[in-house]
Amino acid sequence: MLKDTMTLPNGVAIPKLALGTWMIEDDKAAEAVKAAIEIGYRHIDTAQAYANERGVGEGVRTCGVPREEIFVQTKLAAEIKDYEGAKAAIQGSLDTLGLEYIDLMIIHSPQPWGEWAVEDRFFEGNLAAWKALEEALAAGKLRAIGVSNFQKQDLDNLLQNATVKPMINQVLAHVGNTPFELIDYAHANGMLVEAYSPIAHGKILDNPEIGAIAEKYGVTIPQLCIRYILQLDCLALPKTANPAHMKSNAEVDFEISAEDMDALKAINAKDYGDASVFPVYSGKA
Repeated sequence: MLKDTMTLPNGVAIPKLALGTWMIEDDKAAEAVKAAIEIGYRHIDTAQAYANERGVGEGVRTCGVPREEIFVQTKLAAEIKDYEGAKAAIQGSLDTLGLEYIDLMIIHSPQPWGEWAVEDRFFEGNLAAWKALEEALAAGKLRAIGVSNFQKQDLDNLLQNATVKPMINQVLAHVGNTPFELIDYAHANGMLVEAYSPIAHGKILDNPEIGAIAEKYGVTIPQLCIRYILQLDCLALPKTANPAHMKSNAEVDFEISAEDMDALKAINAKDYGDASVFPVYSGKA
């Protein structure tokens, strides 16, 4: 599974399964990245907002695997909604990571985190930031560009006004909370979709209905949840600093039946516990 890839609209291959590094501290990120790469991961996700790009970059540079074999993606901070700010931040990520290029850079959110779900969708600011990403793409600093947490109207703003169409939308998606219409819309417009929190920030582990289906296949709930995402033709982005979990998360070479996929699609599971304080888990969009 770790060798399986999808293809971005510009022909760049992207591994289907990634290691997420949210909430991994910078001084621990390098070891987590090196452990994942040793297991076989070739897709590493970070973000300016995670404050661990330095550690992630160190892990990539010192893991012993050639740089061109590792797909590194990071995210432009959600608060940056101007061209000059975005241009500087892109270079900032390159410098902090210590890399000559970034494989994929995406706008972290259509709205600043402090203004999540307000009426203003920051259309002009997103176009300005996107222009900086387009230029960095043309200059070879980035191999691909995309967005995260963008709703249909946010995608339309870029689809209708940008020179380069967004290549990927990274969204919250898991069993119990899957934005089917948004996924279909992105696919219909040539984008890949990457699901973050495919294990629902852990709360889903207590769901008896999901547990019963996992038991049927002889797999763990995280493995079932990751396989579910992959069978929706999406990339999966589980996060962990635990090498045992990294290994287990990649052992998803089984097939969920159409009947069980339908059952999983019908489940409602949107309890994020303490994580509900984070905008993306608030239920607002």
